[in-house]
Amino acid sequence: MRGRDDPGRGDLVFNITSNSSPGAVLTGDGTPDRTRWFNPRSVDDLRERRVRLSNDTSLGTGWAPENAFESFVRDLVNHFSGESESTLSHAWCGSDVKLMGFWGGDEADIVLCVPQKARHVASRAEYIRNKETVLAECHRMAGLRLPGAQARFRLNARDVPEKDELYLTYTGSSIESGDEGVIGRGNRVNGLITPLRPMNLEGANGKNPVYHVGKLYNIAAQRLAHRLHETTDGHAEVHLVSTTGQRLDEPWRILVRLSAPDAEVDKVQALVSEVLGEFPALTDELVSDGIELS
Repeated sequence: MRGRDDPGRGDLVFNITSNSSPGAVLTGDGTPDRTRWFNPRSVDDLRERRVRLSNDTSLGTGWAPENAFESFVRDLVNHFSGESESTLSHAWCGSDVKLMGFWGGDEADIVLCVPQKARHVASRAEYIRNKETVLAECHRMAGLRLPGAQARFRLNARDVPEKDELYLTYTGSSIESGDEGVIGRGNRVNGLITPLRPMNLEGANGKNPVYHVGKLYNIAAQRLAHRLHETTDGHAEVHLVSTTGQRLDEPWRILVRLSAPDAEVDKVQALVSEVLGEFPALTDELVSDGIELS
C-alpha cells in the first residue's frame, strides 16, 4: 500500500488474524458464529442444526427428459463398472469405465474405455478375447436399447497390441497412474456429462450434503425438472441460484423454462414450492438412503 504523503514509497501493513473466516471481527468478549463450526463443542455450535444456509453463491441446474441415447450411455457404463451379472462373472473387468458418445438420430458412435485387471489376464491373446467379449455385449445392449440404429464402438482406443500397450491395471482404475480426475469435470447428478444440454460448472461428488449448493441445488433442480416434465409432458429446464449465508429453501433466483405453451403457472409454482419444501429432509435422504431423481 502506498503512503499518502510519499507516493514514491510503499509500506506493507500486515494484519494477521486468527479469526475463523474472512470478515469475522473479534470485539470484546464475543466470538464470531463460525468460530466453532469445524471444531464444535456440541451440536449447539452447528448453525446448520438450526437452519440450513447456503455455503456459497452458486447454482444448480436440471433438465428433463433425457433421450434414449443418454439413458443408454449411462446404463452401458454402469453395466461394466458396477455389479452387473456380466462384470461379476468376469473378474478381469475393472471399474474405471469411461465413455464418450455421439448420437446422430439414427446412428451411435461411441468410444469406450474398459480397463482389465492384470492379475486376471494371463496373455495378450486373453486380453484381446476379453475385449471381444466387451464389444459383443455393447452391440447386444445397443440392439435392445437403440433398435434400428447403427452403432459403432471403439474400445480402448490407445491400445497397440503388437507393442503390448494395453489398458492393463492392477486395481481396475487409472488412478494408480496419477489420473485422479477433478470434481468439476465429473458426472452430474443424473450420471451424465452433457455439454449440449443446460449445465453448470458445479460438481456434486464429495460435497457436504448439509449445505453445499453444488450438491443440493443440482439434485433439487434435477428433481424439479423431472416433476415439471411429468406434469407438462414437455421439456423442462430449471436453474436454482443461491446466495451465500442465506436459507437453502429460499433461493435468490429461480429460473424455469418449459416447452409446453399451455403450462399452468399455479401448478408450476406449486411444484417449485414442493421441491424447496424438501429441505432439510433432502439432506437426510442423501445420507441415509441415497437419492432417486425421478
